[in-house]
Amino acid sequence: MAILGFLIQLTGATMLLLFAVRMVRTGIERAYGASFRRRITTARHPLGAAGAGTVMAIVLQSSAAVALLVAGFAASGALPFGTGLAMILGADLGSALLIQVLSLRIDWLVPVLLAIGGILFLKTSRRGFKQAGRIVLGIAFILISLRFLRETMEPIRDSAMLPAIADYLARDFITAFLAGAALAFVMHSSVATVLMCVTVVAIGALPVEAGLSLVMGANLGSALIPLWLSRGLPSRARRLPLANLLLRGSLALVAVVVINRTGLMSLWPAMGPGQVLITSHIAFNAALLLLLPICARLEKPLLRALPDDIGAEAALPLHHRSVLDQAALAHPAQALACLRREVLRMSQVLQEMLEPAMTLYTDYQSAQMRLLRAKDNILNQALDDIRRYAAELPSANASKRTHKELRELMEYAIALEAAGDVLVKRITQLAEQKSEERLSLTPAGLDELTLMHDRILQNLGLAMNVLISGDVESARLLLEEKGEMTRLHRATRKKHLKRLSTGNGISLDSSDIHLETAHALKEINSQIAAIAYPILYREGQLLDTRLVTRLDRDYADQD
Repeated sequence: MAILGFLIQLTGATMLLLFAVRMVRTGIERAYGASFRRRITTARHPLGAAGAGTVMAIVLQSSAAVALLVAGFAASGALPFGTGLAMILGADLGSALLIQVLSLRIDWLVPVLLAIGGILFLKTSRRGFKQAGRIVLGIAFILISLRFLRETMEPIRDSAMLPAIADYLARDFITAFLAGAALAFVMHSSVATVLMCVTVVAIGALPVEAGLSLVMGANLGSALIPLWLSRGLPSRARRLPLANLLLRGSLALVAVVVINRTGLMSLWPAMGPGQVLITSHIAFNAALLLLLPICARLEKPLLRALPDDIGAEAALPLHHRSVLDQAALAHPAQALACLRREVLRMSQVLQEMLEPAMTLYTDYQSAQMRLLRAKDNILNQALDDIRRYAAELPSANASKRTHKELRELMEYAIALEAAGDVLVKRITQLAEQKSEERLSLTPAGLDELTLMHDRILQNLGLAMNVLISGDVESARLLLEEKGEMTRLHRATRKKHLKRLSTGNGISLDSSDIHLETAHALKEINSQIAAIAYPILYREGQLLDTRLVTRLDRDYADQD
């Protein structure tokens, strides 16, 4: 029974640690996720790319998450191989530095974090404050889970079983190395794995030598995670996680052999056993940055190992092809699924159009504008196809619910096409006018518009999830984001007018462009958020009208 109780407590503490790490990452992704692409793709120098990767790994609390983001950008051609690999190596260092911060004994701070996080998350309506509350609560839960781990390991530290296991791992460092790799891969988090090892070693339940072997193995397991998760991506994307695995995994194996076969441990200054693990982990990942000069040179051998997919460049992208199946018209449920996939395809095309939109304001290129207009024709054609497909659907075989879902999908398709029109007929024309008249936006004004653009991309991704899942909570979140966009629009307009009042000549010359661009971005976001309305209305979470009733107004007048 003692062993069963120990396993239950250990599992509970581990799950809380994983949940807390994910909670912090979710809060940060929801608050700032859309701006990551812009920050990643602007880095070009290896050191700058490594620095960006380090910061993002600390923010996202996961080097694997950064590796997947970078792999996705590399697949689209937005990021060169050398820059992407440098960014992943920097992310490995960032996750190691994060462990140093999270391992500090600051249990006294837990009640403060719980109070602040709870107030922000539960008692505020602002989207940014709620996500900040989520992040603070997640950090508090990490500290709580680490305390639970220490309390769980204390009773069995002097048992007969644990010393035997610890001695075996200390003698057979290869087994410990593989165990650390498996643990990190199963937990899908090197941060959580290393924190667990540090906690166990710090209380004396495991020798430092075994802990070091586990930590080096965790580096191998952490490199395996993005390679496994990117297995369905094109070859161009999978080359980066594979390069990271080859560098980090092979050097981790070399490091564990050197640590256990030489007297390297004696060179460390006097420090606690847990700190020895953390310092070694940071030093190992910092040493990987010495490989930055050869990152770009690894592309050719990996290109031979993972050549580009045959016909990948010449073939038309899948989301540029209609998925409407005429044979499915005889089965309303299948036809409705085809329509949903077609609307999702429209969302993907719109996302592809939106991503480079703001670059027209800083680096206007007529070829890019023509490409956007060509993709808008894809949206127009998709909407026409949806209308014809819906008209051909036999109404006699369709239920009332099918007709309702069909109408909702058509309305959202119209909204997506309208968003594309706003982008092409207003955003691109404003960018063209700015270029022709040689106007400039103030740095502050451009940052405000870019923030709105980033938020739109984030909301479009959320809208696609809502389209697929129909999840009510996600629909509520999307509608809350619409309110946040309204706040951003109001804020940039207020700040712009304030700049005008101070006599800023740049703001005066480009005033119309700034204000009209902000209004167009807000309108695009409103069209994107339209998918949430029928879901919330169907679940009774949306009022028929926002107008105050006559009776409410009478009571207000009496007060």
